[in-house]
Amino acid sequence: MKKESKSTKDTGHSFGDYFKRALNPLLVLLLLSERPMYVYEMTQEIARRSSDKYTVSLLYPVIQRLLSQGYLCEGQKAISDDNRVRQYYEITPDGIAYLRQIEDIYSDMSKAVQQIRQNSREGGV
Repeated sequence: MKKESKSTKDTGHSFGDYFKRALNPLLVLLLLSERPMYVYEMTQEIARRSSDKYTVSLLYPVIQRLLSQGYLCEGQKAISDDNRVRQYYEITPDGIAYLRQIEDIYSDMSKAVQQIRQNSREGGV
């Protein structure tokens, strides 16, 4: 992934920051639709599946928001080998329904952006 210039004059945030903010709930719900996970495990899995091109530093606010919306629930707690408490999270039935909804929105918007890009290229831009 190309290093994005930090043109944050107006907002203080980069395009990548906004992009991730919009996509992180989708990614969390996708992962948890497969199996319960703890937060660090999710961040590692996102990085691994994207060949380290998509990294997330703070998923806790996303998790808290999805919990408050009823899309996630707390699952079991486990003690790791190094004596850390790991809180697992699980997707709820409402979370599955919401995931399907935002997957459709993402798919439609991605197609629309690709059409715009293609038309722009054909127009000589």
